[in-house]
Amino acid sequence: MTTLNNPLSAPAATGRPVRPGLALVLISAVQLMVILDGTIVNVALPSIQRALHFSAAGLEWVVAAYALTFGGLLLLGGRSGDLFGRRRMFTIGVGIFALASLLGGLAPNSALLIVARMLQGVGGAIASPTALALIQNTFPEGRERARAMGVYAAMSGAGGSLGLLLGGVLTDLVSWRWVMFVNVPIGVLVALAAPRFLPENETRPGRLDLPGAVSVTAGMTAVVYGFTRAATAGWSDPLTMASLGLGLVLLGVFLRIEATSPHALMPLRILADRTRSGAYLVMLGLAAGMFGAFFFLSQYVQDVLGYSPLKAGFAFLPMTVGIGVTANVLARTVGRIGTRRPMIIGPALGAAGLFWLSFARVGSGYLSILGPVVLIALGMGTTFLPLTLTVMSKVERSEAGLASALLNAAQQIGGSLGLSVVVTVAASVTAARRVVLTHAAGALAGQPGVARGIAHQAVTSGYDAGFRVASVIALAAFLVAALVIRDRRSSVEPDELEQAEVEFDFAA
Repeated sequence: MTTLNNPLSAPAATGRPVRPGLALVLISAVQLMVILDGTIVNVALPSIQRALHFSAAGLEWVVAAYALTFGGLLLLGGRSGDLFGRRRMFTIGVGIFALASLLGGLAPNSALLIVARMLQGVGGAIASPTALALIQNTFPEGRERARAMGVYAAMSGAGGSLGLLLGGVLTDLVSWRWVMFVNVPIGVLVALAAPRFLPENETRPGRLDLPGAVSVTAGMTAVVYGFTRAATAGWSDPLTMASLGLGLVLLGVFLRIEATSPHALMPLRILADRTRSGAYLVMLGLAAGMFGAFFFLSQYVQDVLGYSPLKAGFAFLPMTVGIGVTANVLARTVGRIGTRRPMIIGPALGAAGLFWLSFARVGSGYLSILGPVVLIALGMGTTFLPLTLTVMSKVERSEAGLASALLNAAQQIGGSLGLSVVVTVAASVTAARRVVLTHAAGALAGQPGVARGIAHQAVTSGYDAGFRVASVIALAAFLVAALVIRDRRSSVEPDELEQAEVEFDFAA
């Protein structure tokens, strides 16, 4: 058994020795925190809606505000680490994230909570891409870096489902506000420890592409707002069409800027590699399907099955365990089977699980979602490590931050787009189904018991439609993996993951 216990494997710029085990703890803690915060609020959504008086459509923005700023600014965050120092920007990002979490926990109304979620996204966008690049700075090529990347990928894969579990526990035992407060002590500790245990990279000349960052973030926000408004105002609404049109124009402007700017936020050459580009598309599609599933599942088990937030959180425990176990097994076998096959199998399993969820009914009970949840966990656990290895393969050290930022951006932007699409579909189906059921019930529709039953059936019909759309999106990720991805060796050799156990000597 090998442990990461060489204190001199990467010297810090300050001259102090780096302890790789502790460095990995810091990096992994932040990656887990920023990914977890994409879903930790989901189980708390019904409580947040009641406490801050969110509308049904507005509630989506508690999730989308974070995902959009996180995904839209990730490229800027990765670039800033390359230019100004990864450790420095990592520490700044964590500090912003902790402060935003404190503000969110104290938010007295819905508007301030959404602002705090946006600020969390800004902090996460700075910290997350520098985290993976710091692994390359801290660990030498070979077995140690492979094992460190395995832990990082496990944090990325498990963060979403663990957020559902932790969100339920905190909401039920303390308050929904603690899904925000929990980040504060973690962020403060990491920010204080980072200068001591993380190495600094050499900075290089250049400028930040602020026009590119503004255009891509504004464009994605406009597109998501257009989908969200369509759920209530319809597709023919002038503001809906104007928002979608503006979003597409801004995204076109972003691509034009990137093609001509000498300081491009996303140099298009990084997408010239077919397999790497395919991996980004797989992440985009898989995240688009899964974000919608998390959003609906957390509400289904509480509003339809009647679970408390605590019980709802534990309902997702099989997903958390399944992702962790699957990722750990894959880390020991990916060297033999390569990265392509897991990237094909994973989205296929996820799509099957999402489609299976669409058969849940009002009186189905927990067993009706247990099988699909386990299948989704297997799919996610099978996909994240190969995606990470593929994206970081053969990347120049100077562009490591950009490559990792694009992977995280694909996850967050795909998630926010997918969420807006499935919520729009679900809202439309729910409204239509409610009209049909109310008409069929006639005079009885006004009775409390009947009205409650109509609401549950209508909402469940909407969820079913949303799950089916999410499964189609995940199926598209499967097709991209099958048709585009090629197997290849990474500079972080997958076969070394097979020999490496995920165990670290934190006192190194």
